[in-house]
Amino acid sequence: QVQLVESGGGSVQAGGSLTLSCAASGYTTTGNCMGWFRQRSSTEREGVALIWMDGRATSYVASVKGRFTISLDNAKNMVYLQIHSLKPEDTAMYYCAASTKDFCTWGVSGYSYWGQGTQVNVSS
Repeated sequence: QVQLVESGGGSVQAGGSLTLSCAASGYTTTGNCMGWFRQRSSTEREGVALIWMDGRATSYVASVKGRFTISLDNAKNMVYLQIHSLKPEDTAMYYCAASTKDFCTWGVSGYSYWGQGTQVNVSS
């Protein structure tokens, strides 16, 4: 059974940093794709960062490019999201997701497994 567990969220002031972690179990972290998504209140869940599981490529949504860094540790079955220069609009529930497809996609329907989320609150 695949399980994804996020951690590392919290409340920070604008300009601060956080590192979110996602522990994956029951999922082979080679091949396919994993991603970080977020959902702000009253909005749809959106992808913010994707990573190919062989580490060959990453992709970011324009609003976070240069501030967010996704990385993985296949040996530990961990995926990370480093967030710098946080802005109030980054406030959201952040989710780790794992795909069984052979490619990365921004669509939430492309991900079969989701964690429970970790909340990030950024105050101005």
